[in-house]
Amino acid sequence: MSEAPRQAASPRDGDTTGWRWLGGWVRLHARPRASERKGLGSLRLAETTLLILFGLLLAIATANDVRQQTHVNHRLNADLATWRAVTGHNYHSIAIEQDVKEHTTRDTVCGNVSPGGPKQRTQLCLRMTGPVHADRRKVRGGYYLPPRSEDEARLRYGCFGSAVQAGLCVR
Repeated sequence: MSEAPRQAASPRDGDTTGWRWLGGWVRLHARPRASERKGLGSLRLAETTLLILFGLLLAIATANDVRQQTHVNHRLNADLATWRAVTGHNYHSIAIEQDVKEHTTRDTVCGNVSPGGPKQRTQLCLRMTGPVHADRRKVRGGYYLPPRSEDEARLRYGCFGSAVQAGLCVR
């Protein structure tokens, strides 16, 4: 009479012989189980709730960042359109400086007053503040910069509007 081959018991059947090489705690607690022990459902519910709340927090933070960046991009596009409308020039090499020190919506937009490379001609810098209305912003003041120069207080001249009150021109 021939013996039928014996099937090895699966660890899921409760046999721990396949897990003997593991440590005692791991063998008893970390091995796969055929069914969950009683009394652990509330812990799983708490963990799931925390994960859902954490995911919701991340989703809200991401949506807020996207909304804020969209508003900044809209404001910067309005700054460019305003500079072009005020000066009557359709130049594309225009520099925008945001007020990142005080986190305001006050921006300074500089561009050449005549055709030429960036900063190769006299520049007109306009200071804009306030909200965007009809794709434009209010120009509150400004100043001029000589050709081939960076925006430094000692080089500014011809200040007008809020630039005078803010003391942006040294001369």
